[in-house]
Amino acid sequence: MSEALEKGRAVLAGLNPEMEAILNERYDDILPGFSESLVEWAYGRHYARGVVDMKTRQLCTIAALTAMGGQTTPQLKANIEHTLTAGATEQEIVEVIWQMALYGGIPAAINGLNAAKEVFAAQT
Repeated sequence: MSEALEKGRAVLAGLNPEMEAILNERYDDILPGFSESLVEWAYGRHYARGVVDMKTRQLCTIAALTAMGGQTTPQLKANIEHTLTAGATEQEIVEVIWQMALYGGIPAAINGLNAAKEVFAAQT
């Protein structure tokens, strides 16, 4: 096992311990090794880097996914959950999404706000 894969699994242990298994069940039958590759590359080589704390990384992820638009809604919802787990407040998340109205447009921000509302409602 690579060091990056170990680091990625450690990151996910704090954000979403079931994520690798969910990805494996969903995609590895058509793309073997997908889940492990994603955990190693995204979480082990990017999210596990130092300097920027996890809450900030997750807020940046929400910003990027929001600006990309509605096609990212499933990933946005998952990362809103991760961002709450990383210590962000609902208000911080909403402000980051709304900030993206300047860069992704108001429709993208509205899609992001709708995703956030769904995640927040499911949390209560």
